[in-house]
Amino acid sequence: MNLIELNRALKQLRLGGIAAVLETRLLQAQAQSMAPIDLISCLISDELSRRSNRLLERRQKQAQFRDPQKTLENFDFTFNKKLNRSLVFDLATAGFIAKHDDALFLGPPGTGKSHLAQAIGLAAIQQGYRVLYRETHTLLDEIAEATIDGSRKQHMELLATVPLLIIDDLGMRKLPLRLRISWRSLCAAMSGPAL
Repeated sequence: MNLIELNRALKQLRLGGIAAVLETRLLQAQAQSMAPIDLISCLISDELSRRSNRLLERRQKQAQFRDPQKTLENFDFTFNKKLNRSLVFDLATAGFIAKHDDALFLGPPGTGKSHLAQAIGLAAIQQGYRVLYRETHTLLDEIAEATIDGSRKQHMELLATVPLLIIDDLGMRKLPLRLRISWRSLCAAMSGPAL
């Protein structure tokens, strides 16, 4: 089997990570007199790394963060001196998700609640959790649309099964009557025995 056939076979086997670096790794193996087991280990490591990165990218995209670049590293902790840093970093370990606990950030606008919620969501994704981020008005619009098109049950099941649902900007906008009804439905569904 030549290199072209090998690349084709790797792609057919869905080993695109190996296919992408095969030539480079073969040259490295020749230059460094690499043992076959070391070459295979490098190729497998490349494939695992690629898959892990793609999973993280896919989960970040599925989360639909408003500001996906918000991380704990770029949060200005000096801005709000009253903020309990150790609690924030404890939340970033995602232990509260594993214990099926809730976290609620309260405070006036502009204190970093949205930034921290998204940063903790990103940290949870990096630890293998699925995350869904929604601003309250968007979430309620989605529920209202799902009610109209008959997919409300499936939508509510999705919301109830995601390990971390981040609902942001609660109370920032006055909600129309139809959305207030949906909010009550969401609260009732989320507090049910299925969770």
